[in-house]
Order: sequence, then C-alpha cells, then structure tokens
Amino acid sequence: MKPRYVQTLISILVVSFFVCFYALGCMAQGELSRPTNPGMGAHSFTLTVGGLERTYIVYVPFNYNLQKQLSAVVIMFHGGGGTARAAMWETGWAEKAEKAGFLAVFPNAMSRDPAQPSSFARNPQLWNDGSDRFYPGRKAPDDVRFIHAMLDDLLARFAADPRRVFVTGFSNGASMSFRIGAELSKRIAAIAPVAGACWLEPLSLERPVPMYYITGMDDPLNLIEGGVPKLLSGGSDKVRGKPKPPVRDSIRKWAKALGCPATPASTSEMNGVCTETYGPGSNGAEVIYVTVPGLGHTWAGGKSLLPEIMVGKSSDKIKATDVIWDFFEKHPMK
Repeated sequence: MKPRYVQTLISILVVSFFVCFYALGCMAQGELSRPTNPGMGAHSFTLTVGGLERTYIVYVPFNYNLQKQLSAVVIMFHGGGGTARAAMWETGWAEKAEKAGFLAVFPNAMSRDPAQPSSFARNPQLWNDGSDRFYPGRKAPDDVRFIHAMLDDLLARFAADPRRVFVTGFSNGASMSFRIGAELSKRIAAIAPVAGACWLEPLSLERPVPMYYITGMDDPLNLIEGGVPKLLSGGSDKVRGKPKPPVRDSIRKWAKALGCPATPASTSEMNGVCTETYGPGSNGAEVIYVTVPGLGHTWAGGKSLLPEIMVGKSSDKIKATDVIWDFFEKHPMK
C-alpha cells in the first residue's frame, strides 16, 4: 500500500471519527430531557461550579423506585476529547445499570476553551487529572470541586446510597478516577481506572479506597512500560503527549497508599488475561491489576469510536463493565 494512500485513508478515518464524536456530543447536550422527577432512561442535569456551567447525565433503570431502597451509583469518566454520551455508548454502563438496578452517571469535562464548541482535535473536553498536561500557563477547571458538587446534586435528586458511590473511567478519565478516589476518598467506596495513570505525587488517602485496574498489553496510548503515548498511525500531539509512567508504578503507588504488601498476594491467568491481587491492606482494602493480551486503547468488551488503525484492537477476553461491577458490589464503603 502506497504511503500517500495510507495517509489519505487515515485522514478520512479521523474526519469520520470527529463527525461521529460531534454528533454524540450534540446528543448529550440537546436531546436529553431535564425532568424534575426523573423516570426511566437518560436525563441531563446542569449546575454552576466556580462560575462555569457543568453538565452530567444520569441513566435511571426501570426498577429504580424512590420509595423502596437506596441505589448504588457508578460514575463513569469519559476519555480525553470524549463526551458523557459517547462514554455511555462505548462502555455499556447504562445497559449494566438497567440489569443490576443502579444509577449510572456520566459527567462531562470542560473543553479547553469553554467559549468555543468542543472538538476532539481542536478543543477537546479534558479532565484536570493532576498531570498538568492540558492547561500550561492557564487556570485549570476545578474538576474535583465539580464532582463534589455533582454528588451533592445527585443525592438531592435521587434515592442514592452515599456508601455505595463508585468511580471508573477510561484513559484521561481513568486518571481522573485516581484523583477523585484520592481527594474525595471519604465519599468514594471504590475505583476502577481503565488504561490511565495515577499522576498524584505524593499520594495520600484519608480512607482506604479499593481499586480494580485494567489495561491492554498492546495499548499504544497507555504503554505498559511507560513513555510518550502515540497512535498506531504514529500521530501524537502536545496536549496529550506528556510521557506516562510505567503502569505498574500506578499500581504500586495505590497499593502502598492502602498499606498493601509490595508483592501480589496471588497471581492467576485465564484465557491469557493475567490478574494480580495486592492486599489485604488497611480495613481489608485490596488492589487488583488486570492485563489483557492483544487489547489496544479501547474499553475491553465494549465499543470504540476510534478505528483500529489508530488505537489498536478491541478484545472480548473480558468485559470490563461486568468485572468492574462485580468488584464494586463486593466493596461498599465500610
């Protein structure tokens, strides 16, 4: 295949992706209802935090009942350049919420320039994850304050269980789940980052927060051994191009903060998927580290808006949403 043809093909794929992402972002902002007494389905809410208008989506399952019991909450942080609506589609958390009966929450990050329309390439929605990657010389949005306010708003609107609030996220959203788990540890029962880094240094937790971590062995944007993230096409950019630490550094850092031994208590392998378990730590907390062979920068068992030629292969060796929910169910706040 000629180099010029390959470059043209990649350009077409990227443009197609931007169009899809823009459409999903518009759906998130324009098509969702804003009820005062939410029923089943996806609902969008808006609140002002630090002078900025912030939005989030809540998926309410059919069996949600305000009068009967408190529902668990799963907060899903989209990846850098993504949207809440796109994350809902990619991960299947709304479908899981419907089956298991919890509230699935999808917050939106701020665009780098809030005055302009968001765009994956030119004006991406990015979480202030503690890496200092995205706002050089500029004031970064206080996303921790936003999530704190969002939880207050959510608990005022819904019969949600404050002791079963869980956080997960993908890529930049995974790094944000690390930050929220650390800085709001008194409000978060457990976290499950997927393909992201813990940038916090030093890391300290007011209460032990169990953690389940998943990444692909062939992920070009979350390299197992660390380094500058690059698409398989060779592309990178200054916004997302800061070198990442080795994945195991983030695992060991969280395990140490929990008081877990430095070496895993157990290691297992099934269908090529390797699982390491660290712990028990303080209050019985644990860290589980899962690596998936052949998996690129995609949500395991989910969908990807980016083409394989850019981010690598998907994999159904595990379904991240299912195994993360199983972990969350075992780790309510003590």
